[in-house]
Amino acid sequence: MRGFLLRTTVCLLSLMCCAFMAIAEPNANIDRGLSQIEVDKPFVLGPPEGAPTVVDISFELLDINAISDAEETFEFTGVLTLKWRDPRQAFDPVVTGVDEKIFTGNFQVDEISPAWYPQIILVNQSDGSYQQNAVVLRQLPDGTSTLIQSVTAVAKTNLNMRQFPIDKHRLEAVFSVLGFDRGEVLLQLDSATPSSKAAEFLVSQWNIANISATVGEQSASYSGKQGAGSSFVLAVDVQRNPWFTMRLVVIPLVVVVLLSFVVFWMERSSIGDRLSISFIGILTAVVYQQVMSEYLPRTSEVTLIHGFLNISFLTMCATVVMNLVVVGKDRAGKLVQGDRIDYHCRWIFPVVYFSILLVIFGVAMRFL
Repeated sequence: MRGFLLRTTVCLLSLMCCAFMAIAEPNANIDRGLSQIEVDKPFVLGPPEGAPTVVDISFELLDINAISDAEETFEFTGVLTLKWRDPRQAFDPVVTGVDEKIFTGNFQVDEISPAWYPQIILVNQSDGSYQQNAVVLRQLPDGTSTLIQSVTAVAKTNLNMRQFPIDKHRLEAVFSVLGFDRGEVLLQLDSATPSSKAAEFLVSQWNIANISATVGEQSASYSGKQGAGSSFVLAVDVQRNPWFTMRLVVIPLVVVVLLSFVVFWMERSSIGDRLSISFIGILTAVVYQQVMSEYLPRTSEVTLIHGFLNISFLTMCATVVMNLVVVGKDRAGKLVQGDRIDYHCRWIFPVVYFSILLVIFGVAMRFL
């Protein structure tokens, strides 16, 4: 009986030792693997040393979601592609069993892939609205890596609204390398950049004229030791379609101004009615100014539409002044002079009003 118990105890102890070794061995292998990576692959900390790492960059614009005049921003969606060669990432397809390594998603790219890759930021992003929706990293046996990112962002831009509503602008999205200067990471345009067709984009009130890309230099404290990093600028030339503003503001207000000129055909005995018509037109111009203030940025610039609204406002104010002058002539017994003033105002007001508008719009179109 004692021998049976002894043999059973020894067997149980042996099984426990084997199980413990089986559990501990993978952890040991992982520790040894991590240590080996830390020793043999210090490149996880940064780009290759020596000459700057040249990164081919391209951005395929998929859509411009919105352009905000009041906030001076534009929202866009596209695919950012980075391509560079890191000899430390070279591998033997026979040993690895694959001709290309592919890492999909943020977890695989950041946690599983041991490779360094350039991190690109949008310098002029608005309110931190920069979303990376999807990412893929592909590595070839010679160490060539391609990082593909889907991006949705809102960029801040400077809009010159002086020629609104016939204005045109250049919207720029400025990308820069985070943490490395031009001596470490250098961006260059990818010769295989797909050409985006500007005519295919549909943005409310806007026509896309051209899409271009350039590389340059961005001076910032986050751009490595030299403080001057490589940058990539995506430029979109847009021109406003003025028909919305013409239909909403210009045409109705011109009709109101023309209707206010009927006071010069009315009987002067009804001076109250004449003044009422003029004041209704003045209040209408004030309402239109408030409506347009919701669409334009809060700047001190005088836009073309402001000039139109002010001319219309002052013209209708002038009708009030002329009505008072005619009333004064009537009360002084100078009825003939009052008739003459009414007669001349019937054609002087429309001619002067349209002449000023033509001059303003003509000058604006010349410098557009």
